[in-house]
Amino acid sequence: MFASFPTNAQETTNWTWAEFEPYTNDLIAREITPETIDAFLADYTRFASMIDELYSRFYVAVTVDTTDEAAETRYKNFLENIYPQSRKVGNQLDLKLLESGIEPDGLAVPLRNIRADAKIFREENLPLLTQEQKIGTEYDKAIGAQTVTWEGEEKTIAQMRPIYQEHDRDKREKAWRLSSERQLQDRETLNDIWLRMLDLRAQIAENADCENYREYMWQSLHRFDYSPDDALGFFDAIEQVVVPVAERIYENRREQLGVETLRPWDLNVDVKQRDPLRPFESIDKLNDGILSIFQQVDPQLGSYVQSMQTEELLDLENRMGKAPGGYCTNFAVERKPFIFMNAVGLHSDVQTMLHESGHAFHVYEAAHLPHYQQQQAPMEFCEVASMAMELLAGAYLEDAHGGFYSTKEAARARIEHLGTIINFWPYMSVVALFQHWAYLNLDDARDPSKCDAKWAELWHRFMKGIDVSGLDAWVATGWHRKLHIFHVPFYYIEYGLAQLGAVQVWANSLTDQAGALKDYRAGLALGNTATLPELFAAAGAKFALDADTLGQAVQLVESTIQELEAV
Repeated sequence: MFASFPTNAQETTNWTWAEFEPYTNDLIAREITPETIDAFLADYTRFASMIDELYSRFYVAVTVDTTDEAAETRYKNFLENIYPQSRKVGNQLDLKLLESGIEPDGLAVPLRNIRADAKIFREENLPLLTQEQKIGTEYDKAIGAQTVTWEGEEKTIAQMRPIYQEHDRDKREKAWRLSSERQLQDRETLNDIWLRMLDLRAQIAENADCENYREYMWQSLHRFDYSPDDALGFFDAIEQVVVPVAERIYENRREQLGVETLRPWDLNVDVKQRDPLRPFESIDKLNDGILSIFQQVDPQLGSYVQSMQTEELLDLENRMGKAPGGYCTNFAVERKPFIFMNAVGLHSDVQTMLHESGHAFHVYEAAHLPHYQQQQAPMEFCEVASMAMELLAGAYLEDAHGGFYSTKEAARARIEHLGTIINFWPYMSVVALFQHWAYLNLDDARDPSKCDAKWAELWHRFMKGIDVSGLDAWVATGWHRKLHIFHVPFYYIEYGLAQLGAVQVWANSLTDQAGALKDYRAGLALGNTATLPELFAAAGAKFALDADTLGQAVQLVESTIQELEAV
């Protein structure tokens, strides 16, 4: 066992690879036998967890403040000098494990993944992967710098979102157009970032002897339980089953608003001209409400949230210079989560917090697994953890449960959330299909105007019911505003598949809340020790991409919306 291996991943330290090399050399030199395998895996876990946590802490530092030059320097140093070496050593250790022929209990699925990683690993790709991540920080900085002047005050694009909920339609449109115009100013910058990323990714796939980048990512993301053709079939099912329902929901909104056509600035305002839901005015109120909700959902989950608050594992408020979006990351050494988001006082912030808390619960529930390789659950199921929690916690949004709303407000919030589930599936299809097209048609994808045209084509195919006439530039550049396309390519169908699993978990809770929570936590506790179908089954759901399963879920969501509207 390592006696003096570093145990504290401080993000302010100027780490060098030399600090890890004695330990990795020791691991590489060891002989793996049935008698030594446990010690080898334990030390491999210590090394891999430290590298993982360092990356997470450096990434957190550059996202909480994109203007922090010292943090950016440390992050880039890690990407340039430590990350490539760690990937190289990780591949050597994985090959050593595979060549031993030993398959310890609980490692069947991880070893399957390791074989796929070994197949596509190429040392010449390490600097390219580093360069890809560095270009990603350029995207964050460009988006993070987007501000507008509204009523004499500088605001981020995120801080403009509450205005889209105001009753004055002219004001909503003015705010929306101002934000859109600012985003379009970065069109050439984002096109340039895209083209550089596209070329890097094409080269990475070629180096790995993959026919295209989609094939490379399918293996990299360990997608063994469904194929690209299965994914395309899922999008067809969404077009068949979900798009008509989404169009009905949009038409119902248009009628209730009493407008001739439904425009993009009409999508967030309350249809009954009620004041916008403002669940909290301070981050303290958000924290108090979320804690109370989870204490009602499940006492153990409540204790996890309380620990995160006490241990400062949350950065929730929006501010200047903060990177866009929200995420939950994992500090692998401590086996604790960290949640980042940009809250501005909207109900969507509550939903984001519920969502990211589900990811955090996954970290806590799987922390008992001894080996690093067992803790990296497939993302399709990681998103079940988060999306199911949004639904499971929905029944506790009322003040009576320590939440944020009256009974009518809670019903309204749930209607809004359930509507977004229906509307998300078509949008997810646009994002995913755009990437299938781009990486199978590189020559066309290298022309940003053709990217614009393909995105617009897909938008009009799936996003029916929204009038975007005269907004051609906004529609066409929608791919610029989807962080996943730039940062985590092909990572988006996971949300669609997981949403289907999450609705099934929620359906179980409608007849047996305690049983559904028990199954949910049992699924999370499996980490990466089971296949996707097995993980879904453990949580009480079916892993499926077919129109029938999707139709049942859509029917439940739509009927629940109708019931809540009666409230």
